[in-house]
Amino acid sequence: MAIVTTKEMFAKAYAGGYAVGAFNVNNMEIIQGITEAAGELKAPVILQVSKGARAYANHNYLVKLVQAAAEENPEIPIALHLDHGDSFELCKSCIDGGFTSVMIDASSKPYEENIALTRKVVEYAHDHGVVVEAELGTLAGVEDEVSVDADKAMYTHPEEVVDFATRTGCDSLAIAIGTSHGAFKFKPGTKPQLRFDVLEECSKQLPNFPIVLHGASSVPQEFVAMINEFGGNMPGAIGIPEEQLRQAARSAVCKINIDSDIRLAMTASIRKYFMEHPDHFDPRQYLKPARQAVKDMVHHKIVDVLGCDGKA
Repeated sequence: MAIVTTKEMFAKAYAGGYAVGAFNVNNMEIIQGITEAAGELKAPVILQVSKGARAYANHNYLVKLVQAAAEENPEIPIALHLDHGDSFELCKSCIDGGFTSVMIDASSKPYEENIALTRKVVEYAHDHGVVVEAELGTLAGVEDEVSVDADKAMYTHPEEVVDFATRTGCDSLAIAIGTSHGAFKFKPGTKPQLRFDVLEECSKQLPNFPIVLHGASSVPQEFVAMINEFGGNMPGAIGIPEEQLRQAARSAVCKINIDSDIRLAMTASIRKYFMEHPDHFDPRQYLKPARQAVKDMVHHKIVDVLGCDGKA
């Protein structure tokens, strides 16, 4: 199956009460681990490339790797998505370069500026058969090029979503209901709680419209503990409870971005490997179990959090 847009994925997800996983990719092993898990589970999947990942790995390399993954897994739909595009020029470059979906994130700008920039990207993308995700509301946290202080985070205002979606023509909308970027989302001792009232009101205002959650990693504590055991230093890394993400996936949320769990699993595996095999130096030796750790993590997310296994 060729790389596809998210349009049909989201329509099926909305109707079926599940969400499609969006996983950030940086290299071959991550792409392989994600798509092998999705292929075995017959699950749709979105491979995301951030501005930082694109600069690190090179646009052409990443596109070709995703195309190879699609050829290796012809039975599942795979979308290639730009995560947190911050300019028209970046979005245009990705559209022209083979991406099937782009996000324009102008959420930090004043409302009217957000609308104007999003509309500009939408017009160009739709002319080229590409879909657009926009953002309304601001998430706290740090992820690649995105950095927002907690005191500047802002929940989405449900009364704005109809006007925003209508005037921009965006295909999906990322909203802020209490998720946060990065692994250090919440302080130790706090109890993370998503604002399901905001989500419910947004979905009422925009019936049958795909909603997206960013910053939705659960930060599994077993991998935090493993990283710390084998030489790391990650005290107080806390994420979103998975049962809350599963609840969101049953609603209007059609796409859930999982931004840190893969990196945690991969890093923990590599740290453990080097402590147990200090004389090894071949990247194939330590990247093989790291790739398996990614695959196992994605398998778990697809089945237990997203509920999209067998939905391809």
